[in-house]
Amino acid sequence: MKTNVGSGDRGITSLLSGERVPKSHLRVDACGEVDELSSVLGACAAALSPAHTDLQREIQGVQSDLLHIGAWLATSPGSPTRQMLRTISPGRLREIEDAIDRLEAELPPLQSFLLPGGHATAAWAHIARTVCRRAERRVQSLAAEAEEPVTESAEGILPYLNRLSTYLFALARYCNKLHGVPDTTWKG
Repeated sequence: MKTNVGSGDRGITSLLSGERVPKSHLRVDACGEVDELSSVLGACAAALSPAHTDLQREIQGVQSDLLHIGAWLATSPGSPTRQMLRTISPGRLREIEDAIDRLEAELPPLQSFLLPGGHATAAWAHIARTVCRRAERRVQSLAAEAEEPVTESAEGILPYLNRLSTYLFALARYCNKLHGVPDTTWKG
């Protein structure tokens, strides 16, 4: 597949479902946020040492989910393309919730607000969390503007992004613990 085709030089791009839309379209914007989130997660996984391949694989699983979400977002409602797309199942939501529980079981109870940072992996996870929240807002805006019930037509996207931001907060704290770096509490 050729990547430098120049078809977007005039500010127009193609959706997965084939329509040509402005690059400023809400659907393209939501896709971009999800893509950015996946890229930040890639940086987080890359910053982990080879001793943490299980965590890297877990993050790559999330990145795979995000590609599926991006496909939903890049496909117009009513397009036959949607019949071929994978939804985020309730089972996958449970897996994310279980991962949150697993990470939090390793952490001390939260006693105060935290400042994002610590070890580089934790900082990347905090950045991913904020990008995830922004992606969630963009998807919600798309749903409202397009009068598209995203939680129905693209089953599970909004709940997934909501759970994912919680997972990323727990991941940030867990990364600090893995590397022996304390969370930075807010002194107010």
